[in-house]
This record gives sequence, C-alpha cells and structure tokens, in this order.
Amino acid sequence: MFTLFKKKSEKEVLQKKYRSLMEESYKLSHTNRKASDDKQAEADLILKKIEQLQE
Repeated sequence: MFTLFKKKSEKEVLQKKYRSLMEESYKLSHTNRKASDDKQAEADLILKKIEQLQE
C-alpha cells in the first residue's frame, strides 16, 4: 500500500522504458521493418545504461 508513494529508482525507470521500446519494436516489425530496427537500437542504448548502473 505504501509503495504508491515510493519514488522509482533510475534503474526501474530505464527498465520500464526498455520494455515499452521492445514492445513497440515488436509491433512495428509486422508493418515497418526500418522503424522497428530504429526502436530496437534505441532499446539497446537503454540496456547499456542499465548495465552501467549495475557496475
């Protein structure tokens, strides 16, 4: 119940953004391969930031 007011860490925010980019990339892969590849590349950059935070 008290997690409602808890601030998210930077890692949690990045993970949420990564998941949403991957979902969007998957949806675009059915219609527009170029846009899907662009979203995939953007998601990879987010993943690298997440990995840097873990170090």
